[in-house]
Amino acid sequence: MSDATVFIVDDDEAVARSLRWLIESIRLEVETHASAHAFLDRFDPGRRGCLVLDVRMPGISGLELQQRLAARRAYHLPIIFITGHGDVQMAVRAVQAGAFDFVEKPFNDQDLLDRIQRAIAWDAAQRDRESQREQLRALFAGLTAREREVLGLVVEGLSNKAIALELGLSAKTVEFHRARVMEKLRARSLTDLVKLAMQLGAEA
Repeated sequence: MSDATVFIVDDDEAVARSLRWLIESIRLEVETHASAHAFLDRFDPGRRGCLVLDVRMPGISGLELQQRLAARRAYHLPIIFITGHGDVQMAVRAVQAGAFDFVEKPFNDQDLLDRIQRAIAWDAAQRDRESQREQLRALFAGLTAREREVLGLVVEGLSNKAIALELGLSAKTVEFHRARVMEKLRARSLTDLVKLAMQLGAEA
């Protein structure tokens, strides 16, 4: 987590400064912004960490900033909302829109730090999974059209002989294509191959 940053967006300078001191006490990098506009101007979805966000701010509110980030394909950062004016309806809206957590003032310092640590760990896990998905998509892109046909029929449970009949090929040719598919997708077994194909199908 050493490369993670906790981004604080709060128009109250005293609150932002207090949060910075608290979070830096556990040696996490902190970046503060006085408005949603300021955060968006510097937002880089490639940076790991989490966003600690005030709900009520002039201009773009915290909930609106959440919506704008969620609309971006590259959005990753988990959001922890902090507010002194929160109510159940606001909390429900934030969580339904994908907020990681919601904390009302006054909050316990250690509790907030624990939530931030969990958010950072969640973000790292999400990014790792996305990296694996990108690698899988790249491997799939390397399959020929025929290899994709064979893969699809393998996933349906057809034997090499049945696939050969379906595609008008010899069983040996099907066996060759199947071996190539397993090699390209780095599948160690038929079970692996089916699981990978199901992942690819879920991505489509």
